[in-house]
Amino acid sequence: MKYLYTVIPGLLSGIFAIAQTPRKVEADKIVGIVGDKIILKSDISNEILDRRRHGEPAGDNNDECNVMEQLLTFKALVLQAEKDSIEIAGDELDAAIDNRIRYFIRMHGSPQALVDMSGRSIFQLKQDFRQPIKERMLSDRLSMKITGNVKITPQEVKTYFAGKKPDNLPFYESAVEIGEVVVYPKAGRELEELEMQELTDLKKQVESGKQQFHILARLYSEDKLTKERGGELSINRTEKVTDYPFVDPSFMNQVFRMKEGQVSPVFKTQAGYHIVQLVSRSGDDAVVRHIMRVPKVTEKEINEGINKLDSVRSRIIAGTVTFGQAVAKYSEGDTKLSGGFRLNEEGNTLLQLDQLEKELVLMLDQTKMKQGELSKPVPFTDASGKQGVRIVYLKTRSTPHRQNLKDDYDRIADEALAIKKQKVIETWFTGKIPSYYVMITPEYNKCSTLRTWMQYATTEKK
Repeated sequence: MKYLYTVIPGLLSGIFAIAQTPRKVEADKIVGIVGDKIILKSDISNEILDRRRHGEPAGDNNDECNVMEQLLTFKALVLQAEKDSIEIAGDELDAAIDNRIRYFIRMHGSPQALVDMSGRSIFQLKQDFRQPIKERMLSDRLSMKITGNVKITPQEVKTYFAGKKPDNLPFYESAVEIGEVVVYPKAGRELEELEMQELTDLKKQVESGKQQFHILARLYSEDKLTKERGGELSINRTEKVTDYPFVDPSFMNQVFRMKEGQVSPVFKTQAGYHIVQLVSRSGDDAVVRHIMRVPKVTEKEINEGINKLDSVRSRIIAGTVTFGQAVAKYSEGDTKLSGGFRLNEEGNTLLQLDQLEKELVLMLDQTKMKQGELSKPVPFTDASGKQGVRIVYLKTRSTPHRQNLKDDYDRIADEALAIKKQKVIETWFTGKIPSYYVMITPEYNKCSTLRTWMQYATTEKK
């Protein structure tokens, strides 16, 4: 039962890999069951492909055997978590899904680029992620419950590292930990009124019959998520909408007091100004089209944002506030939820340079910023096209190197601790496996790593 913790993130990114990678369609089949949790042949093959795509090993000897073992363990943890009535709050699950979507948006540059790359809408991706993320959170909670008191000592870390073969030590590319304080300047009233007038003109064109709403949406809407489909989206009055930031109470209130075919007056949401056309409605469900306009920020507002953050930067440098305090008090960006720090796919702060947007990579050039420095305030445009100003904190920077205790102690300690925890989980499983219904197909009889599972498993004929 090795390296349980490596399988869970792979399951999630595997969904994304499946969506964006054309593959030959083959008949799928169930190859394993734990309780009421099934494992498909495609789960194993996609996990192996995904790890190889990321340059990660799928297992020590036999890829399929190792991944099957990890999936059986993962499913058993989820099953036991449900039996123990471990719960994941709905808002907590939504936040985890939103964080994953934001990661992919940053990786691909914009919401529309993510949609184009995956071939899935943001809503569809969130639905794809919901069950595996929930299962991961359940298994994490139970694993923490089982191993909560397990600790690692510096001597254990050194002993673990000494046992590694020098030829097998991983090579790390340059990586950084970066934080940011972000503000989004507000447009002046004159530009707001200009956008409102343009939307009013578009409304008149539709109502007079000169133009169709969906055509104007493709031409003039600044909502990248719906622009290409004529501004159309489906909403439900009773459900929280997280994939469309502009669908706030103002948007909902406007939609659900309209008649089919009607075009709304201009109204404001947290994202900008809108007009909406109600396409159809059935109870709490509605299909609408909308056109969104975002007032442009002028050089004056940008300079005000620069001056504000320049003052914040001076206070951080002087030590009157910490970076974390500045983030909590002043930042308006998504990273505020993680103390201002960018997170990678696994939820930690160590990032490869190719995971950052080009402008940020240029800022972090070694000739411009040193470890521990704060940048001066700089304007930028985020993935949604919104203009902002930020100061960037380069907490750490590593150069390309082979794994060693000096540079990678925390990583090595995490590996050693994970293995120690894994042994505790193995002992726990020894007493639990007999109480589960387990089925494994005969093709895995050759897997020596599955002996413990095989003792209690039923088999099904091919």
